[in-house]
Amino acid sequence: MADPTTVRTDARRHHDPQIRGFASDNYAGTHPEILAALALANDGHQIAYGEDEYTEHLQRVMHSHFGPTAEAFPVFNGTGANVVSLQAMTDRWGAVICAESAHINVDEGGAPERVGGLKLLTVPTPDGKLTPELIDRQAYGWDDEHRAMPQVVSITQNTELGTVYTPDEIRAICDHAHGHGMKVHLDGARIANAAASLDVPMRTFTNTVGVDVLSFGGTKNGAIFGEAVVVLNPDAVRAMKHLRKLSMQLASKMRFVSVQLEALLAGDLWLRNARHANAMAQRLAEGVRTVDGVEILYPVQANAVFARLPHEVGERLQKRFRFYFWDEAAGDVRWMCAFDTREDDVDAFVLALKEEMAR
Repeated sequence: MADPTTVRTDARRHHDPQIRGFASDNYAGTHPEILAALALANDGHQIAYGEDEYTEHLQRVMHSHFGPTAEAFPVFNGTGANVVSLQAMTDRWGAVICAESAHINVDEGGAPERVGGLKLLTVPTPDGKLTPELIDRQAYGWDDEHRAMPQVVSITQNTELGTVYTPDEIRAICDHAHGHGMKVHLDGARIANAAASLDVPMRTFTNTVGVDVLSFGGTKNGAIFGEAVVVLNPDAVRAMKHLRKLSMQLASKMRFVSVQLEALLAGDLWLRNARHANAMAQRLAEGVRTVDGVEILYPVQANAVFARLPHEVGERLQKRFRFYFWDEAAGDVRWMCAFDTREDDVDAFVLALKEEMAR
């Protein structure tokens, strides 16, 4: 009888591994150390649905970053982490205040509304960052039965525009929200990049300053898939386990999510990856600043560069490198760097930009 664990594959590589673009850090592959961790966790049987050794150890790793009360609930993806978090923090009649540019408002296909049953109260911001004053544009009407009740403030660190909140800015938001009886959720899809940019531990701008619940991102920082809801304040949530299952975010073979997050967080892989991606964005920004006619729109504080250039130049450049228009009418583009972006990739892109601008 053949050994069922014998490896045989007819898979073929269908892409050129030398091609890298600047469309998204989701385009990047998986860090080799994470692939090795997955192989380590693969042999034998482990209890399903989160009762495995790897998920248990992940809790201790999370404690080292976010304190002894932190509890991690691994999920499949960032939208799931955000929706589960916000459901657990709100009542049926609750609403969430967020920046107009927030991922939960722009890029999650209506999942907070359709799946979570939440009303999003959005606020326009100049740089993707909320402030107590901006929050107050929507923080009212708690006794008005005709209006969804503001119960949560959701911020993103770093923001969708590549800007980074300081710890003091988040503390001010938390103090203000808590003073109104609201809770604070932090979408940390790129939290590692923010910590690398600030050069501080992640706790410095999360549980230490009053954040109640965190969506922790792994995918954009070198994982295959997998994020986690990290409950920092146990009093801020209800029925997390039930909501995770109800929202189709409970992995049966959870060890394969947990071991990826463990590989990132048990050592310094999360920080190495983020620092490299940030450094490549800085290199890109420095190169772009030498190109006449191209404007950088926001401070380059993490792994994103937002720029404005003639639309036709952007279209031609897209035929050479993948990236996205952020606002086609204005000619605004977003260029993202990842843990595996190389200096040569950046330099080749800047050269191509100069060539297209000169045409």
